[in-house]
Amino acid sequence: MKAYVAVTDNDWFRFLRDRAPLDEVNFWQPGGNRSFKALDLGQPFLFKLHHPENFMVGGGFFSRAWLLESSFAWEAFGEKNGAASLEKMRRRIEKYRRSAPDRLQDYKIGCIILADPFFFDERDWISVPGDFHPNIVQGKTYDLSSSMGRRLWGKVLDVLRRQHAAHPEQVAEGPVYGEPMLVRPRLGQGTFRVLVTETYQRKCAITQEKVLPVLEAAHIRPVSDGGVHRIDNGLLLRSDVHALFDRGYVTATPDYRFRVSRRLKDDFDNGEYYSQFEGAALSLPRRIEDRPGRGFLEWHADTVFRG
Repeated sequence: MKAYVAVTDNDWFRFLRDRAPLDEVNFWQPGGNRSFKALDLGQPFLFKLHHPENFMVGGGFFSRAWLLESSFAWEAFGEKNGAASLEKMRRRIEKYRRSAPDRLQDYKIGCIILADPFFFDERDWISVPGDFHPNIVQGKTYDLSSSMGRRLWGKVLDVLRRQHAAHPEQVAEGPVYGEPMLVRPRLGQGTFRVLVTETYQRKCAITQEKVLPVLEAAHIRPVSDGGVHRIDNGLLLRSDVHALFDRGYVTATPDYRFRVSRRLKDDFDNGEYYSQFEGAALSLPRRIEDRPGRGFLEWHADTVFRG
């Protein structure tokens, strides 16, 4: 097992700490040249502030990593990007890139999505390991089976247990009190949004539309009605198709065919455009386990679809 200690923007940390507890955060990197690959799913990712605050101050559990446009990252995660607005996030990207502001540039950034983030009170900040060299720019990986790794993780656990005992209501539920990787990190809303978009290769499952700003990750069974943030409970749909899907005017059958309700014509004296897709096969992810679950599709057809 491994942990990664990442050099962390001090303002990013404080902005998110003041909004805890959170289910997920986006630890983004301004370069956007390569995707983060140092950890496996569920392994701890720890925050180390810049000098002179040379301490480990919190962390989270690695969930996903992508290279994304900054506008898409903002749409998916909002303030969980560690900024109050997309404009402020863009200014920070430009600061680290040392580039002049360009309002037409949609910067590609590295996005490291962390589940169940935790933030330490200042009195609990942990000194960095002795081998963490001041010249390290991004971060360093530690083997948690080594003596130094065990000491590092033990200190983190001690703080988490004290923090939970003092303020249980302020700590997000998650795999933070024992060995890492015991629990698969749950998907948050933002991760669900990006995961569905990328898994469907940025293409509407019905219309084949590829213009990203009009594509939306649809829950087949809404979270508000017993659904979950899971890839097999998702479809990537163009925004108008998504609206009709949520209102029951269209559905997808368990054999992955598109259906259009007769009510669309009856209620609006229109709908010919959507009727052209009646019976069409859905464009699906390559991996079978990523495709819509039969139970979710049956629920939508039985409960939402207007027939």
